[in-house]
Amino acid sequence: MTRTMVINVAGLGPELAAEIPSLAALAARGVGLGLEPVLPAVTCTMQATLTTGEPPSRHGIVANGLYFFDTAEVRFWEQSAHLVNAPRVWDLQVRNVERGVRSEKRKKAAAGQRPKVAMLFWQQAMYGTADVLLTPRPIHGPGDQLIQDCYSRPGDLYQRLCAGESALEPGKPRGAFNLMHYWGPMAGLGSSRWIADASLAVWREEKPDILLTYLPHLDYTGHRAGPDSPAHAAAAKELDPLLAALLAAAEADGAGAIVLSEYSFVPVRRAVALNRALREAGLLALREVAGAEYLYPGDSRAFAMVDNQVAHIYFPATRDLAADLKRAKQALAGLDGVAEVLGREDLAARGLDHVRSGELVVLAAPDAHFTYYWWLDDAKAPPFARTVDIHAKPGFDPAELLIDTARRCIPLSADAIRGSHGLVGGSGEGWGVFIATGMPKELAGRKSLRAAEVARLFV
Repeated sequence: MTRTMVINVAGLGPELAAEIPSLAALAARGVGLGLEPVLPAVTCTMQATLTTGEPPSRHGIVANGLYFFDTAEVRFWEQSAHLVNAPRVWDLQVRNVERGVRSEKRKKAAAGQRPKVAMLFWQQAMYGTADVLLTPRPIHGPGDQLIQDCYSRPGDLYQRLCAGESALEPGKPRGAFNLMHYWGPMAGLGSSRWIADASLAVWREEKPDILLTYLPHLDYTGHRAGPDSPAHAAAAKELDPLLAALLAAAEADGAGAIVLSEYSFVPVRRAVALNRALREAGLLALREVAGAEYLYPGDSRAFAMVDNQVAHIYFPATRDLAADLKRAKQALAGLDGVAEVLGREDLAARGLDHVRSGELVVLAAPDAHFTYYWWLDDAKAPPFARTVDIHAKPGFDPAELLIDTARRCIPLSADAIRGSHGLVGGSGEGWGVFIATGMPKELAGRKSLRAAEVARLFV
């Protein structure tokens, strides 16, 4: 099979792609299309669709976070591949081949046709079927101790990459991956540069048939400054040398290349705190400990798990679901910045009808995004609210990209955030891009494709 390099550039929109020389050249000799995301257009959900060809109603990754009913916990950015309820497309291909093969000898021969797959910094990859894996996996020690590390397969891959020579700057050591450059106030080009460098090494040394890699750089300026800002345009141009190096490596090996994005950013000007509305409606369960208020999801008649412009509303402790659904709808639908409140009957048509979805799903107005906050007095905010703590917060917190300079901590407001994503605009708002070498016959004459169609284009 022809080798393929898949480069996922988070937050890349069509206008920005046209301003990046390496991508403009790729589109000119190949194909450049709009990519219609699934709902919600967020990282984990889209990556599951891109690798399975299925909507969230089938693969079950309904947001960047999931609510686990058995433990009454919200967990964001879980990494296990076993959470994806549909086979990855490279596994599906092997199954389909084997169904047509009867003898054991021929089955073994067919199994040998399975592509060698490398997944670098894609979500829900750990413990899955990819042959080569690399993903951030810090180790939390006593107190506030944090050991920066990456999980890898083979087990020594990360150590070899850290000790190896840079592929982008020959003669210099690559060094370790800095998690602080991947997310938080210090997040910037450094993380994408390290990932691109490591991807070049994996491509050349491990020789996968399919390499999926991820460049997060635009996610930072997209949230901080918004999609129409000079900062976002400048960040896109900073990616060009990295993309050029990756594309050149693919071309040198006669391989195909796909550059895509899961979504693009839309400008926002206001933040909406759904849990505060549910609190005022008497549906939220809180406890005050050491002067701070903590949310207890399992005791709540309703609470919101928010993720950019989309939120799932769960009803763990309700005794009268119909009544609490009505109360929650009334509390949320009237909020300034809420566009729709979807019930279970609406989710099937949106591809989001899965047991992991909330009984209600709330969509923001195009210029709004959601925050997880529940406290009414900042003095009672839990300590983790002022820190970068993606696993303690029961919702996505874009304010982690900002800094309160006076207090030297994360601000307790996301009002300064100027870009978000998650919605699927009917006229292309918030869509991603698909740029590739060659023109598959099924794409001839088309201007866009759906996210679920992508998986079969790189296997």
